[in-house]
Amino acid sequence: MKKALIILAVLVASATSTFAMNSGETEAFLQLNEKKVFNGLMKYLGTNSEQADYLKTVFESTEKKIKNAERRSDEKAYDNAVVFNLANAKYVLSHEQYRKYLITLNLSMSNNQNLSANEN
Repeated sequence: MKKALIILAVLVASATSTFAMNSGETEAFLQLNEKKVFNGLMKYLGTNSEQADYLKTVFESTEKKIKNAERRSDEKAYDNAVVFNLANAKYVLSHEQYRKYLITLNLSMSNNQNLSANEN
């Protein structure tokens, strides 16, 4: 019985830590649709108008998918939304642009997680 309670406690703790990690990721992906952030990112990546239009559509779809996954508390749907975003960005961007995009996302997620940790 004691082992079962310990295992249950570990499972709850790991589920909570996974959710906390995803909140930083979620914020980074949702910020991509903000006009100022989007325009700055497009300038930084050096996209042309066709790439920017495609990415705008991808970011809007990603936001819908993430919000839907959060509403249902569906971790698999959330993961699929992130994969959707990254795969489509990789398709439309050059190798160098995609590398910059990944660096930007990683920095944003790291900053959001640090801010969340400092608030607690």
